[in-house]
Amino acid sequence: MFTVPALGLGTSQLGNLGRVVSDDDAQAVVSTAWDGGIRYFDTAPHYGLGLSERRVGRLLQQYPRDQFTLSTKVGRILTPSPDTAHLRDTEGFDVPADLKREWDFSADGVRRSIEASLDRLGLDRIDIAYIHDPDDHWTQASQEAAPALVALREEGLIGAVGVGMNDSAMLAKFVAECDVDLVMCAGRFTLLEQPALGDLLPVAQDRGVGVVIAGVFNSGLLATARPRPGATYDYAEAGADLVQRANDIADICEQHGTTLPVAAQAFPWLHPAVVSVVVGCRSASQVQSAVDAEALGVSPELWTALDEAGLLAPGLLGETTR
Repeated sequence: MFTVPALGLGTSQLGNLGRVVSDDDAQAVVSTAWDGGIRYFDTAPHYGLGLSERRVGRLLQQYPRDQFTLSTKVGRILTPSPDTAHLRDTEGFDVPADLKREWDFSADGVRRSIEASLDRLGLDRIDIAYIHDPDDHWTQASQEAAPALVALREEGLIGAVGVGMNDSAMLAKFVAECDVDLVMCAGRFTLLEQPALGDLLPVAQDRGVGVVIAGVFNSGLLATARPRPGATYDYAEAGADLVQRANDIADICEQHGTTLPVAAQAFPWLHPAVVSVVVGCRSASQVQSAVDAEALGVSPELWTALDEAGLLAPGLLGETTR
């Protein structure tokens, strides 16, 4: 199994997700992560039309290359778009729309994507390349992109082949049918919901494929000690029922001497297939909170209490706790 550091930094925010992050703040994010012991950094061309890759690559160049793990993604090719250069990106990132994304999971597209990422990063290699969001592209992603990444792995241009997406059922299919080393599952094995327990995690464990868990806060709902109406879930406003469920979980967290965000970050480690947890941060203080949460952990009694309250998937503790 490909080895990944236990705590990773997700860098979509360094691509100006939602709002601008200054160069100084981006530098503070990466330096605080490094000083806190984080050695896994995840990025993608999609994040800010390449801005995240450029920033991450530049900021990591000050550190020894053999001391950190870097992942990026394939599936979206960035091409010049002079007709929209005067506009802003329409996919959630506050950057000029001088480039556009084109879906491409072909073997040639994968190679071009990796070459372009290496150029933006300014680094000599990519440790993990994930097929990114292939939800509507199963056939090409599985039959062309995955074999192309395997070939790049054999050539030594990447270290490991992965798939990253929100759909745990399709990730399970990639694990079962393709030669992948890792998968990144976002938002589907969290303290709030655990559908990956029924599809992805068992097959990954059986096949020795590592699972990296991202989106542990479900895009915001679990990121504060007391979620309020208007909190986000999967990048949209959470319904009242989800806010209530999150607060029910928060009540029990408080009773066991911890907070909802700390418990949310610790939760994925209940399953033995999980090899890393990636947390997205836009400020040094958020990074420090993630580092502190990793050190704090939670008491095993918390999981039992949540299970007894019916706030975890039935049977989760009996099947997964190690």
